[in-house]
Amino acid sequence: MNTYKIATIPGDGIGKEVIPESLQVLDIIAAKCGFQIKYKNFDYSCEYFKKYGKMMPEDGLDRLRDSDSIFLGAVGYPGVPDHVSLWGLLIPIRRNFQQYVNLRPVRLLKGIESPLKNPGIIDFYIVRENNEGEYSSIGGRLNDGSPDEIAVQESIFTRRGVDRVMKYAFELASKRRYKLTSATKSNGIIHTMPYWDERFKAMSEKFPKVLTDQFHIDILAAHFVQKPDKFDVVVASNLFGDILSDLGPAVVGGMGIAPGANINPEKEFPSMFEPVHGSAPDIVGGKIANPIACIWTASMMLDHLGEKEGAKLILNAIQEIISNGRVLTKDLGGNSNTQEVTNAIIHKIKNL
Repeated sequence: MNTYKIATIPGDGIGKEVIPESLQVLDIIAAKCGFQIKYKNFDYSCEYFKKYGKMMPEDGLDRLRDSDSIFLGAVGYPGVPDHVSLWGLLIPIRRNFQQYVNLRPVRLLKGIESPLKNPGIIDFYIVRENNEGEYSSIGGRLNDGSPDEIAVQESIFTRRGVDRVMKYAFELASKRRYKLTSATKSNGIIHTMPYWDERFKAMSEKFPKVLTDQFHIDILAAHFVQKPDKFDVVVASNLFGDILSDLGPAVVGGMGIAPGANINPEKEFPSMFEPVHGSAPDIVGGKIANPIACIWTASMMLDHLGEKEGAKLILNAIQEIISNGRVLTKDLGGNSNTQEVTNAIIHKIKNL
């Protein structure tokens, strides 16, 4: 029997509400599919920062290192600047554990009403470069407070970093519908984006069966709204991928059902799985947080670990719950609370 060590980081806000719900689902799946999960909880969060002045202890990464996966709820809380929480916890985990792929599915499930008039069949993945690009700590300020004040921010694009995320995207497209779209802006960003385009072309030669196209980020964002059913896999730099992977879920039902993963494809380090939504402090305690994004994220985690059957059972249960429309949280037009949605998903799993 396979046993997996999962590091849980509920984090802040509704993260502390949806992670426990997801663990209930994981336990049911483990029993049904014949594997075991051992959890170890970590209190890394903005609350931890308020107590200790840092998002995690000095050896925080070492404590996570021997996990098979990391399961994160959400990070962010009023009074703690977002750049503090991001650079104090998420980015160190993503970069130290070489989680260079941020993977986010965008799928319009039956029963969800898209804000678009005629959305078509939407089912694609966004592959975001997750370790470098525009999110660099290189730069600084000069002449603070004076009329000559300057702020400089450097973008870093390495051949290794660009090639490996593109290779992942091409491989993913090869397992799906053989179509890959690249997000660029080489007409305005004169150095890094032409380089991105060059590496995309070079990698495409190794995957001749994959049909490729590329769009500048502005028109690509428009296409996400006007014809989202035309995409299969989209690969993008750190910044562009970050933007697109919020826009994508917005056209298929919102953040409450948007899962996400930070993946180390080689499995040399643990990957981290986190729903796309934030900590939503404004609804904490109201029992209205939608657990589906986090539960779907748990499905992605099982898929990465090789528990394909369990992953499919969770996703099938989610699809059935949404399609019948009887047990949904407020953000999806229903009146059910967080626990009721989880219970409905568990009931479906037991009967699938």
